[in-house]
Amino acid sequence: MPAKKRKKPASGGGARAKLREYFLVHVGEVIEWKTLRKVAGGITEWARRVRELRQLEGMNIETDKDNSALKPGQYRLVNTKPLPVFSSGISKETRAFVLDRNGFTCQMCGAVAGEPHPSDPSRKTRLHLGHIIDLSHGGTDDAQNLRALCSVCNEGAQNITLPRPKATQLLTQIRRAAGDEQVEVLKWLIRKYPKQAQSLTEKPAD
Repeated sequence: MPAKKRKKPASGGGARAKLREYFLVHVGEVIEWKTLRKVAGGITEWARRVRELRQLEGMNIETDKDNSALKPGQYRLVNTKPLPVFSSGISKETRAFVLDRNGFTCQMCGAVAGEPHPSDPSRKTRLHLGHIIDLSHGGTDDAQNLRALCSVCNEGAQNITLPRPKATQLLTQIRRAAGDEQVEVLKWLIRKYPKQAQSLTEKPAD
């Protein structure tokens, strides 16, 4: 009896693999969404496959949300150096809770989601969830072990010290804080600027 033929292993020629290969061949080039859809075989979920390349494989693919020089529907693989990969086991509910708890603000540099990044105004701040204790060191995907981090801080492309935040940025965070936390900020400001605090509370002369 002749031996059964073995099935050939999957060649990895799916839409994601095709997109990955195309980006790697065109590093640094601006690619239109229509081209990517064609490369992916015309499937409707081509954009999801691009997100998977970014989120699951760490490919440094920019969009107009990351770089104002790009137009909506344009993509660019910055370089072949992979970015930190974020756990796919985090639920949408947990992501939403952590981002809201952190005020949609990077917990390392203070950049606010959607606003120009303080270290690179050409890039809009995009937030991810990072682990406080890495999974490889026993950390978990629980909300207590997660924090909002911007792409720049995750890339480790610069020191943590950034230009000082403006009053509007500080006030945004203070308004979101609990009442007792706001009182602590007020006490600190009064201690630091007693003369200014006194002049603000003094009644004007009749």
